[in-house]
Amino acid sequence: MVELDDVPELVDPVVIAAFEGWNDAGEAASGVVRHLEEIWGATPLAALDPDDYYDFQVTRPTVEMVDGETRRISWPTTRLSVAKMPGSERDVVLIHGIEPNMRWRAFCRDLVGIMLELNARTVVLLGALLADAPHTRPVPVTAASSDAALTTRLQLEPARYEGPTGILGVLQDACAKADLETVSLWAAVPHYVSQPPSPKATLALLRWVEDVLDISVSLGELPEQARAWEHGVNELAEQDSEVAEYVRALEEQKDATELPEASGDAIAREFERYLRRRGDAE
Repeated sequence: MVELDDVPELVDPVVIAAFEGWNDAGEAASGVVRHLEEIWGATPLAALDPDDYYDFQVTRPTVEMVDGETRRISWPTTRLSVAKMPGSERDVVLIHGIEPNMRWRAFCRDLVGIMLELNARTVVLLGALLADAPHTRPVPVTAASSDAALTTRLQLEPARYEGPTGILGVLQDACAKADLETVSLWAAVPHYVSQPPSPKATLALLRWVEDVLDISVSLGELPEQARAWEHGVNELAEQDSEVAEYVRALEEQKDATELPEASGDAIAREFERYLRRRGDAE
C-alpha cells in the first residue's frame, strides 16, 4: 500500500485516470490528463513503486539529462497529482501511468486504497482504441458507468462489450466493488492514423469530461491542433488514391448508420456546452 504523507484535506475529490499502452490509442487518453495537469497547475501527490508492477525489459526506464549536465534514470510507473478545478469547489486527483506488466489486481487495490483514503467518490477512467472511424467525422466516444444514477443522468447505454480488457477494465471493476461512482470514456481513433498525438480524439474525451463533471475546461490550443491534425491527414489522403477511397467508404458507412436522434443528442449536448461556457464567461 502506498503511504500518503502531508496530504492536504481535499474537497469532494474526483479522480481522472489514464494509462499509456494498450488502453491509449494515439495517446489520446493520456493527452487529456497531461492537458489538465498543465492548465490546472497540478502538484505531485504520490507515485507507485515501479518494482512491484513493471517488467523493465518490456517497459524500459529512460535516461534523461538534468540541466544539460547530470544524467538521471526515469522509471516507468504510475503517478498521482492533485489540483483544484476552476469554477468548482471540488478538488481533482489526476492519475497518469503506464499499463502495468504484472500483478494487476494488487495494482488496482493500491489505487483504490488511495482513492478511498482521499475520500474520493467519483472516478473517471479515460481510454482510446483503434477503430474503423473516418478522421473527417466527429470522434465517437463510448461511455459506460457502473453507477445507475450516472447512467441515467448521462443517458448512457449499458456496457455490452465482451472480450479482452486492459487495466482500465480491471480498475473499473475494482472501483465498482469499492462502491465508487465510476464512468469510463473511450474515444475511437482512426486506425490508419494511429500515431500520436491525436488531438481531435483528446478534445472529444475532454468534452465528455466536461459533461460528466458538469464543469467548463479551458481547451487551450487543442481546437486549433485538432483542425491542423485533420487538415494534415486530408493532405496525406489526397496523395494516395487508395487511402482517399477508403476514407470515403468509411464516411459513407458512418453517415448511413448515424441515427437522426443520435445527431439530435449531439447538437443538444453542444448547445448545453455553449450555454455553460457563456455562463462561466459572464
